[in-house]
Amino acid sequence: MAELDLRFARRFVFDHEVEQLQPVVSEAHRRLHSGEVPGSDFLGWLHLPSQTLTAGIDELLTAAKEIQDGADALVVIGIGGSYLGARAAFEWAKPEYYNQLPRALRGGPELYFAGNHLSAAALNDLLRVLEGKRVYLNVISKSGTTTEPAVAFRILRSWLQKQVGTEQAKKQIYVTTDARKGALKELSNTEGYKTFVVPDDVGGRYSVLTPVGLLPLAAVGVEVRKLLEGAAKAEESLSTSSVTDNPAYLYAAARNALYRKGKTTEIFAYYEPSLKMVAEWWKQLFGESEGKDHKGIYPASVGYTTDLHSMGQFVQEGYRNLFETVIRIEHPVSDLDLPSTPDVQDGLEYLAGKPLSFINDQARLATQIAHVDGEVPNLLVNVSDQTPESLGDLFYFFELACAMSGQLLGVNAFNQPGVEAYKANMFALLGKPGFEQQRTELLKQLNV
Repeated sequence: MAELDLRFARRFVFDHEVEQLQPVVSEAHRRLHSGEVPGSDFLGWLHLPSQTLTAGIDELLTAAKEIQDGADALVVIGIGGSYLGARAAFEWAKPEYYNQLPRALRGGPELYFAGNHLSAAALNDLLRVLEGKRVYLNVISKSGTTTEPAVAFRILRSWLQKQVGTEQAKKQIYVTTDARKGALKELSNTEGYKTFVVPDDVGGRYSVLTPVGLLPLAAVGVEVRKLLEGAAKAEESLSTSSVTDNPAYLYAAARNALYRKGKTTEIFAYYEPSLKMVAEWWKQLFGESEGKDHKGIYPASVGYTTDLHSMGQFVQEGYRNLFETVIRIEHPVSDLDLPSTPDVQDGLEYLAGKPLSFINDQARLATQIAHVDGEVPNLLVNVSDQTPESLGDLFYFFELACAMSGQLLGVNAFNQPGVEAYKANMFALLGKPGFEQQRTELLKQLNV
């Protein structure tokens, strides 16, 4: 399971500060597990891994096999929690250049993501890549009316119908949406699309272990049962209210202690490029959960060692409101030894024969020491390997930590009221019926 190492934060977070939070954490734990917290309608994720394994995922795996066998390419259409978790798990579990590999080495269709922006150029680029391929779509939206995925689905559905005909397109479209209502559910009922459910009691940023994430991942050959098993083990091991025995709660408590000392920006730092989308998933999880009532820790991310050559100066010597959460993979997916090349005068011959994983990890250690010396506390999360089990464990670790962090901050960690502000303005500026008055007011602000 994920382990939390605080040795790089001991100068900034003291044992007694964490211990004094125990009564608050114990009460928050009780309220969380008894459904007494704000947003309690969205606590389905709390026991989701074990419940899903008990209920079984045979229907989902059957659908995934249909896609796997029939598609050259699968396009997942969604935004926010409707795609970040799936993309994070895909990049964690599959090779970096997965789509460029031969089919036999991939083990499934090429995988693309759409509906997470409004760029015509990007969608046109995708359509060019898809030309001539057997394309399946998995559109994910609880309402079916979220602008970005709805726009992408309109375009991709029309394109697919032109490629294979309306009736065949129905067989190549899979929908993950609300169980009973919404535009996408109604369309699925009319068209006969194969449909999976976004549970009512699981919010988008907590939904990666539902069909939202599991269906596309299974379709490209990720062992989703192992992903669930890893999360279920974390569900069990993290069931204690003890801060010292529960690393997720210890992480939440340490973050809170640092926040109270003015450390208001947290940087998620990773040393494997395959963790980039895990960082993006983490940013949504904490940003959307904590950023309320003019409170919260701002979540950022860096990919080291790359960003040491761009952001390293700021982290080392910039404004001291920072702390880092560093993810270390103890046993990398693969390794390379540095060859001996005495004729190349690069000063690296002393490293000849050393594994690249060793060099990378020493760079991580050196960076942590330097940043701590620069007054940047570091929280180190050790993960054994990059298996689906370890990722399931990490997903649950952060979900539980986030739920506890929200309570320590005194906010509802399961809603996102601020997200609606830009949507109302966008609808008004686009001329959506019902927003006429707001459109007039906005145009006055813009002096139009």
